[in-house]
Amino acid sequence: MIASVFKKSTPLNYALIVFLVLFFFFIYQIQDASWMTSVLLLLKKGITFLVVLASIFLTSFIGKRNGLTKDSSYTAIFFLLLLLFFPTILNNLSILFANFFVLLALRRLISLQSMKASKEKIFDASLWIILASLFHFWCILFLILVFISVIFHVSRDYTNWVLPFIAFFAVGILFTFFTSFFGIDTVKYLHQNTQIDFAIDYFTNPTQNIAFSIYVSVALFFVFSMFITLSNRPSMTQTSYKKIVASFFIGVIVFVLSAHKSSDFLLLTIAPLAILASAHMEYSQTKFKQEMVFGFVILCSLFSFVSQL
Repeated sequence: MIASVFKKSTPLNYALIVFLVLFFFFIYQIQDASWMTSVLLLLKKGITFLVVLASIFLTSFIGKRNGLTKDSSYTAIFFLLLLLFFPTILNNLSILFANFFVLLALRRLISLQSMKASKEKIFDASLWIILASLFHFWCILFLILVFISVIFHVSRDYTNWVLPFIAFFAVGILFTFFTSFFGIDTVKYLHQNTQIDFAIDYFTNPTQNIAFSIYVSVALFFVFSMFITLSNRPSMTQTSYKKIVASFFIGVIVFVLSAHKSSDFLLLTIAPLAILASAHMEYSQTKFKQEMVFGFVILCSLFSFVSQL
């Protein structure tokens, strides 16, 4: 019954999603209302909300535009539900910006399927990923997805292999100019942001452990569901689904490698997982199974969100 509400993509559905995002965002932010007394903090919270909203609808757009999902609201609502597992993300503007730039890159890479303006798309995607790495360095690993896309579509043209390096040097030159102009110690900045830490014992309380464990279980369910059903999906979309799965695992690697680790870095896995979850819901199955899966994710996300307030 609940799942059927989001089966269609209507203005009412998206208005409901915007309201839910605003509701949960406000509920979490009101825990510490000190930001209400500062214009700059108010502006920061407003930007944070807009980036969250833009990320949700961009993810939905990527899925529908490239035939990965049908004309439904599942991707948008799953993004929100998965985000509720780790509400501290709503206070981390840096990782939100990094994720948004990665999504812009993913949009360009998935659209390579059309084989139109391939070089522009590869360069743009590389540029967005390198910009994302300025907010969180290990997002640079998403360049792997660029080379995977080149292998899938345009590997015979050697210039496509060079374009990511051109984008890297272009951003590198601008970054060096920027740090020099503002007197930022580039070596110190890079040292602080390129550290690696494989430890995952950062959780400060049992509720974070529980939320993380449930999220991992949900993620594995949707990823393996895609592996099982991939060969039965339209041949035109199979390569795109592979890139979505690869994006998810790269996000996992970024999380594992990141120093000063927190569950906020799992945001990089949420968008691909939301698309996979939507694809699972829309795949031919009984309505009872759809309601069971959707209801389970809702209960788990609400439990995780409330327990971390």
